[in-house]
Amino acid sequence: MLALFMTAVEVTIVATAMPQIVGALGGFSRYTWVFSGYLLTQTATILVFGKLADVYGRRPVLIAGIAVFLVGSALCGFAWSMPSLIAFRLLQGLGAGSIQPIAITIAGDLFAPEDRPRVQGWLGSVWGFAAIVGPLAGGFIVETLSWHWIFWINLPFGVLTIVGLAVFLREDVARRPHRIDYAGVGIFGLAIAALLVAVTEGGVVWPWISVPTLVLVGGFVAATALWLARERRSPEPMVDLDLWRTRLMASINLSALFAGAVIIGVTTFVPIYVQGVLDQSAIVAGFALTAMSVGWPLASMASGALLRALEARNTMRLGGVLLFCAAVALAAMPASAGPALVGACSFAIGIGLGLLNTTSVVLIQGSVPWSQRASATASNVFARMLGGTLGAAALGAVLNAALGRRFAQSGVGNAGLDAIRDMLEEGAAAAPASLPGGAIVDALGYAVTQVYVALAMLAAFSMMAAWLIPRRPAFAEAAEE
Repeated sequence: MLALFMTAVEVTIVATAMPQIVGALGGFSRYTWVFSGYLLTQTATILVFGKLADVYGRRPVLIAGIAVFLVGSALCGFAWSMPSLIAFRLLQGLGAGSIQPIAITIAGDLFAPEDRPRVQGWLGSVWGFAAIVGPLAGGFIVETLSWHWIFWINLPFGVLTIVGLAVFLREDVARRPHRIDYAGVGIFGLAIAALLVAVTEGGVVWPWISVPTLVLVGGFVAATALWLARERRSPEPMVDLDLWRTRLMASINLSALFAGAVIIGVTTFVPIYVQGVLDQSAIVAGFALTAMSVGWPLASMASGALLRALEARNTMRLGGVLLFCAAVALAAMPASAGPALVGACSFAIGIGLGLLNTTSVVLIQGSVPWSQRASATASNVFARMLGGTLGAAALGAVLNAALGRRFAQSGVGNAGLDAIRDMLEEGAAAAPASLPGGAIVDALGYAVTQVYVALAMLAAFSMMAAWLIPRRPAFAEAAEE
């Protein structure tokens, strides 16, 4: 729980403080790379840490990941430009890949299937608590100290986490020789990086139909094909493709893929909307975002009763419907809406995500033995993180394209991006008087609304995937082979 708290606080604090970071470092066009870069390395290493946790045990792998995360956090606080911050976020994400999947796996190891929904509620409550503390801490740190401390605050929590794991976690792992395909992991990381850069930079730095886009997409396809070929031939593949092909795993992970894009969309763009369009403080924006993280653990704690009353498949379907309806409400929100309505939509999205996530974990961990539990759990976290990575890039492209169209229509031109940076740092009053009245706020509001429309489409795909999950007893436990 302490490890999860560290990463949860990181999410809420950074999201709340990003407008001030952009104002200090510049580089608004790279805004989403602070999130997508972190998610890139986190996503690329989740499967690695999951496999290693099955092979060498949970404790040493989790401690190593936390150590890397802390080094990245310390360096982020010393960032002097947006490129340097992004580089250090890549390192931070590298270590973060171990924390969530292995923490959830440890909970699956320690508790019986019928107790896991309750335990997931405990773990989810960490995110809710961090969501309350994070925005308050983020707003306080930004306004009284500096944004650098939003990264340095991780250090004491990380040290306590490592000490606690070393002292209290005991496990008996059978030792045998292993041949893990680390080269395949590197190829997979290259494939994801090529796709991410293509989606993020296409239509912004270069046209969609251009040589750089074609080269990156071609590289993604080639690297993916090479990775799949290696995984099929490897005596001990990092990813068990047979496991992924089962209907249960395929439908659950597909739903998680699109849900991950919804999560990053809310996390990234709700603070921008509340601060830039509604002209509210960072603390108010943080509370609007907090609502999602409060709804999530509440739904997790209620999911045990729902699993008994509705069974697992119908609980997943209920979560998907709630997620979609809340995302549609966010997209249809009138321009006069206040932060309370934004928070209500975020809360409902959190309820849907909590039902989807908890039910997924219970089903997945019950369907595999201990020797595959970390890998199977990591596959679900990986799918959600991959969705977040691609979602951050795609939604960032939607934002930039919409801003470009609006600025062209209003005659503002490229000066609009600099004005947005000043406005996010100092408030709506900072918009230059030389620009058309309300043009900056209008363009930002229009662009974020287009992002919310795309968000609703992604939620619809998550709901449809959840509808395909086969019927299976929620609390059945697979035997060790």
